[in-house]
Amino acid sequence: MRYSVIITAIGLTISAAVAQTTPNPQDVAAIKGQCGCHAVDFNYVETFSPDKLYTFKDRYTAKGIEWVFVDEERPGKLVIQHLLVANDTMVIKHWREDWLYQNTSLLAFDQNASWKRLTISPEQAKGQWTQQVFEVDDSPRYQGSATWIHADGRHYWESTVDAPLPRREYTKRHDYNVMRRTNHHEITPTGYRHEQDNDKIIRSEAGDQLLAQEKGINDYARTDDSKCAVAKAWWAAHRAYWADVRTIWGEVLANRPEVALKGQVKGMVMGRELDDLATTSLKGTYNTTSTRPLIRGVMEKYLK
Repeated sequence: MRYSVIITAIGLTISAAVAQTTPNPQDVAAIKGQCGCHAVDFNYVETFSPDKLYTFKDRYTAKGIEWVFVDEERPGKLVIQHLLVANDTMVIKHWREDWLYQNTSLLAFDQNASWKRLTISPEQAKGQWTQQVFEVDDSPRYQGSATWIHADGRHYWESTVDAPLPRREYTKRHDYNVMRRTNHHEITPTGYRHEQDNDKIIRSEAGDQLLAQEKGINDYARTDDSKCAVAKAWWAAHRAYWADVRTIWGEVLANRPEVALKGQVKGMVMGRELDDLATTSLKGTYNTTSTRPLIRGVMEKYLK
């Protein structure tokens, strides 16, 4: 009897250890549930400001076709790439999100294209997934850690993190410098919804000051796969190069306590230089060995 109790206890201990290191299959299914060819509605509207004299900006709306797909998968990590299709024929490399299970090292956005390394405890990261979001040139954007919730027929993940201004804002305004994003990703019967509650913050030595708040709802509804055929063909031709960009970024960012990027160098921006390098490198047979040092050279030019 005593022997069987000991065996049972050992079995329970092993099961608990496996449960801690193995992701919940529902989590993985939810992350992959964001994939597919989607018709997307992007909607944002400012809702509140503590300043009674503040003039609310016009609401932002847009529509598009977006292919979202898993480009890399291994235990505890999924790399999801977004590609936009414009006018049925033009493909625009959009944002990327890496999902890491029980990750304890994150880059926390500070301000002015700078990030600081943030370490969380294994206890805090237990059962959680980090969503690492990257720009169109695969440079860092924001990272948050939270638990996928599966309850009452719902499957969602939500975190609050500081982030740079989105493209729809930084190209038009300069009255704030940090967006504190509450990102809510929820799987729906037709695709998924990315819901946002955003604080637009003025960060200075005096502290953080709230300028305005914003509601964002991006609905991804699955549509006919044929609408994303051009994106699939584009990625097949360009994947080798952008996979190398991703790899080099991983090496450049690894274990750096701080990261800061320059917006321009001699009138050029990093995204444009990487795009130009892609055009040159993909002529003829692509050569990873000769291209990776060129990619690193472009990145290091923009690192402060």
